[in-house]
Amino acid sequence: MTWSPALQEVIDEFSEIEDAMERLEILMDFAEEVDELPSDEWNEQNLVKGCQSRAHVVIEQRDGTIWMRAAADAKMVQGLMGILTIAINGMPPAKVLELTPDFVVEMGVLNTLTPSRSNGFRTMFDMIQKTVEEMS
Repeated sequence: MTWSPALQEVIDEFSEIEDAMERLEILMDFAEEVDELPSDEWNEQNLVKGCQSRAHVVIEQRDGTIWMRAAADAKMVQGLMGILTIAINGMPPAKVLELTPDFVVEMGVLNTLTPSRSNGFRTMFDMIQKTVEEMS
């Protein structure tokens, strides 16, 4: 699959890192990319069910493009949200729906995460896809 230039840059950055701990440190740096969802907006509807941490995601459509606001109580999860933000923000819904979670495999991040964190990422990804599909 062809990724957006911004996402490809992230994939390239991660794929150059061989040390798993360094990869996790870089992942946590991506927490800053998230358009943060204030805790007073956290609710049952935007809760990522099945995530090990408390994670909340809101997907909005503005001017025909998708935008994500999110927050989590764990910096690693917030970092995954940051990568998802780069992957989908500003994209038309059809492009978001074409996206697969393979970019995280290419980055080598999934091998670094615990199985429960990997499952949480997939749950979050699926939640975003379902929300975008319902908007379309």
